[in-house]
Amino acid sequence: MRKADSPFLADWFVISLRWLVLLGAAVRLAESGAATLALEGVFGIGALWNLFASILAILNRRLPNHRIIFVTGDLVLCMLLFVFSGGLAGRLWWIGYLVIFSSSIYYEWRGSIIMALALTLLQGVFSFWVDADFFNVQKGQTLAISNLLAGLVFGFLGIKLMDFIRSSYFALVRKRREADFRVQLQERNRHSAMYRMIEELSATLNYQTVLETALDLCVTALGGGRAQVKDLVSAVLLFDAEDQLGVEAARRFPPPDRRVVFPAKAGALEKAIQSAEPLVVQNPTHDPELKKLVVLYGCNSVLLLPLRRGLDAYGLILLAHPQADFFTPERVNMVEVISHQAVIAIQNALLFRDLEAEKERIIETQEEARKKLARDLHDGPTQSISAIAMRLSVIRQMVEKHSAETALELEKVEDLARRTSQEIRHMLFTLRPLALESQGLEAALKAMAGKMGDTFQQKVVVDIEPRAVEMLKPEKQTVVFYLAEEAVHNARKYAKAAEIRIRLQRAPQDDSFVLLQVSDNGVGFDVESVQRAYEGRGSLGMVNLRERTELINGLLRVDSAPGKGTRVQVVIPVTEEATDRLQRGMSPPISFV
Repeated sequence: MRKADSPFLADWFVISLRWLVLLGAAVRLAESGAATLALEGVFGIGALWNLFASILAILNRRLPNHRIIFVTGDLVLCMLLFVFSGGLAGRLWWIGYLVIFSSSIYYEWRGSIIMALALTLLQGVFSFWVDADFFNVQKGQTLAISNLLAGLVFGFLGIKLMDFIRSSYFALVRKRREADFRVQLQERNRHSAMYRMIEELSATLNYQTVLETALDLCVTALGGGRAQVKDLVSAVLLFDAEDQLGVEAARRFPPPDRRVVFPAKAGALEKAIQSAEPLVVQNPTHDPELKKLVVLYGCNSVLLLPLRRGLDAYGLILLAHPQADFFTPERVNMVEVISHQAVIAIQNALLFRDLEAEKERIIETQEEARKKLARDLHDGPTQSISAIAMRLSVIRQMVEKHSAETALELEKVEDLARRTSQEIRHMLFTLRPLALESQGLEAALKAMAGKMGDTFQQKVVVDIEPRAVEMLKPEKQTVVFYLAEEAVHNARKYAKAAEIRIRLQRAPQDDSFVLLQVSDNGVGFDVESVQRAYEGRGSLGMVNLRERTELINGLLRVDSAPGKGTRVQVVIPVTEEATDRLQRGMSPPISFV
């Protein structure tokens, strides 16, 4: 016995026809008063036979050789009714049409013709055997013609009927499959969106992106774009420095609700934080703290998902909906998994944000230290050396009359003192470039280039894109200046270059990055061999470049080869999204045009 996922329409049609024929025959006999005990027994057998067929159809099951068995059964039933109702002279002489029609349904015109012939033969033999005198050639011909015409007509109708049933059935199946496919496609798209957002949630270090993605994930997990999810209210509440819950990100929250803070010392908020378990709240407007939110007056249920990791409580995710039974156990379990993932991402984002704040503090501390050192050098050694130079000049004039050699020696001392003073002033400039504070990065780099020429006779060319400078925050401009100064200093000291060039511009491939390049046409070096043996060198040039690049979350590249000069490039992100992409290695290849 085999089973199908969809109903056998032919069986249902034959079963329905069989019930109608049995009912019509029973009514016909009852009206004429020709019903006998034998006929009633046959009708009972027919009813049981059709009931068995109905049960199989309900269960979508079929017997082996199903059609042959039921056509044969219909033939036997029809013959019994024909015989016990009086044959050709009885009230049910037409009952054989039932088996002819069922044969046409199962086997179309071939079945109906064959069954018409078989039925004619059986009815003719029975009629002749019962009453040979009553049966004559004319009646036999009439019976044969009647059955054959019924076979032809029913065969034609069977073909048309089955074509109609098949087309309707296949159209219905196709629509159902298309509907199932659309549902599956929606679910697949929803799961794909969830996987993408979970990946982004796990990888990003952007604090606000983590919060927004967590809310998007909750909405997607609860049904994506379905109509009932459009009424969902959501928010991320996090503890601030005063241990009060504030709204950090929200969906469908009015502006006044975004400014509400909660002590989380009573009601559902306290219970959820303390238990570290999801909590569904009915009638949230009766809660002592949740009633502060105006948006919840249109909601009948609230789900609170605590954001805890170990002993640290960061806050919770609030989801609310107008339906009282919206947050089923299955939905709660689904978004609870998201909340666990969100806790890890929030923790990482907070750590990264704290690290960024610490970097800014280090930059401010270093800047303050440079200013103090510049003040001390300006008030001390610089003044003394200048005084020495002045006194030596006087001494030279006094001894010129007595000794040419003494005068020459004193002239050398004077020159040495003046050059020392220039170098110290250059060092003061690099420690605290006043031009950077008063006129900006471009002026400071050009001033540094001029002093390199005056002090060390080193040609430095500056090429600055003003828009690139505007994109950099003041603290980043300071770091960029010292990066350029360090690279120029290294090139002057080791490269023996005729020209050093400083370039600052926006990245051609992506406006969210600024590029700094310091290149020279000097002797160059093998980058890999120098980096391998760098710990044994006394220079800290590369270390300084790397550390200062890290302070601005940049990417450092050093390209060089013996005899081909050196090129130092720093990729500087100017937005949080660009910083996140650069940290994750997702930024496109960036180079100068």
